[in-house]
Amino acid sequence: MALTSTFTSLNLHVKNVAQSKAFFTGLGFEINPQFPENENAVAIFIGDNLQVMLINQAFFTTLTEREIVDTSKYAQLTIALAFESREKVDEIVNTAVSLGGKLHAEPEDHGFMYHWGFVDLDGHLWAINYMNADTAQGQG
Repeated sequence: MALTSTFTSLNLHVKNVAQSKAFFTGLGFEINPQFPENENAVAIFIGDNLQVMLINQAFFTTLTEREIVDTSKYAQLTIALAFESREKVDEIVNTAVSLGGKLHAEPEDHGFMYHWGFVDLDGHLWAINYMNADTAQGQG
């Protein structure tokens, strides 16, 4: 049997929790009310069983002995999310840019998959995708 978690939380360091909270709620994501919100952190739902903890950089340094990645120079990871339509992908990326994010490459249309992305206020990379499951069946 495969090991499966019941809930996943990604922890991202941010410069300003309030600004990052406004950015992600502006995209339409919701705050997880089960986690205390303060100047050090806020939990944002980005999926049914997935949240991102936006953690103030100073506090984040207390959680690890490792150096925090400089996201202006290095890509530590890409957070990839799938949505129900190409239009939703465009809406999310365009909204992210209107809220202060930056485009990450040009949209890619592979027929069965549509992909576009943005860089959030703190330099984290987000890949926003739509996949047509019916069309994707024949793409193997």
